[in-house]
Amino acid sequence: QVQLVESGGGLVQAGGSLRLSCSASVNGFSISAMGWYRQAPGKKRELVAVFTERGGADYADSVLGRFTISRDNANNTVYLEMNSLKPEDTAVYYCNVEASSRATQRSYNYWGQGTQVTVSS
Repeated sequence: QVQLVESGGGLVQAGGSLRLSCSASVNGFSISAMGWYRQAPGKKRELVAVFTERGGADYADSVLGRFTISRDNANNTVYLEMNSLKPEDTAVYYCNVEASSRATQRSYNYWGQGTQVTVSS
């Protein structure tokens, strides 16, 4: 099983910073990728940043230079450091984990519960 717990969201003024964290507990699975998505009201969920064992980190153009994704493999935790926040960053942020079953080697996606990030102007 794979379970994700997110934390770190909140209300911040434009130009401020927040750090999100997502901790994964796994049993019988091997994590192959971890990342962050977000969904603003009325919009589709979009990729923010991902970190993979094979391809390194990748970011949405809109957050390049402002957000940094990092990980702690020993604790199966992924972080998203968000700096110079803008009102357009306001969204619910979701942790996403790709994990493979050790038994079948099939990959599955898992989602965190979401954490609200609100940036005021």
